[in-house]
Amino acid sequence: MAEPLAALLWDVDGTLAETELDGHRLAFNAAFEEQGLPWRWDGPIYRRLLAISGGRERLSAFLAQAEGEPPDPERVAVLQRCKQLHYGALLQRGELPLRPGVARLVREAQQAGLRQGIVTTSGRPAVAALAAGALADLADAFSFWICGDDVRAKKPDPEAYRLAILNLGLPAGQLLAIEDSPQGFAAATAAGLDTLVTLSCTTADQPLERFAGARAVLDGLGDPGRPADLLAGVPCPEGQVTLSYLQRLRGDV
Repeated sequence: MAEPLAALLWDVDGTLAETELDGHRLAFNAAFEEQGLPWRWDGPIYRRLLAISGGRERLSAFLAQAEGEPPDPERVAVLQRCKQLHYGALLQRGELPLRPGVARLVREAQQAGLRQGIVTTSGRPAVAALAAGALADLADAFSFWICGDDVRAKKPDPEAYRLAILNLGLPAGQLLAIEDSPQGFAAATAAGLDTLVTLSCTTADQPLERFAGARAVLDGLGDPGRPADLLAGVPCPEGQVTLSYLQRLRGDV
C-alpha cells in the first residue's frame, strides 16, 4: 500500500497552460522585433529549441549559433526582460487560458486539503504573470513556487524537485508530480517522485518510451465533454483525471 497522497507538484509550461508555442514563442518574436533583430521563431524552430531548458538558456544558445560566438550576457538579459513584458501582456489579454481540467483538479485537491506547489524552469516573472492572469482565481491553492531563478541547474536536473520536497517537509512517496515533457519527467523521476504525464501540443509527438515509468501518460486532464485519452499506464475510465484517480494511480485505495 502506497503512502497517502499529500501534495501535488505542478509543472507550468505545457502542463498548466499551453504557454510555449502561443506564449513564450510569440513573446520572443515580439522582443526580437522591438529590438530591431531579424529573427522570428516559427513552430518547428521553437520545438527544436525546447530541448534546451529555460528561456534565457534557449535564447543564449540560439544567438550563439546564429552569430557564431557566445552572446554578451547583458544583451541576453535585455532581450529576456523585453520578452517577459510581452509575455505578461499576452496573459493580461487572456490569450493563454489554462488547459482543460486544470482548474477543476486544482480546486478538488485544495478542497481535499492537499498542498500544491509549482515547480518550473521558467523565471519567477513568467510565473507571476501567469498567476496574475489565467491562474488568478486559483493563486491561493499554491503554497509555493520553485522557479528557474531558484536553482543552479534546470530540468532535467532534479534540483528543483528536491528543493520542493524539502520545502514541503514530506516524504517523496506522499507526493505526485504532474509534467508534460521528457525533461520534466526525468527531473521528477530522478528526485524519487511518482509522475503523471499530460502531453502538451509541444510534446505530443514524443515517443512514449521517453516516459517509461510514469504512473500514466494521457493527452490531458480531461473535463466533462472533453475526455482525456490514455496513452500508457493506469486506465482512466472516466476520461477525467480526478483526485480519486490520482489515489488509484498510486495504489492508495
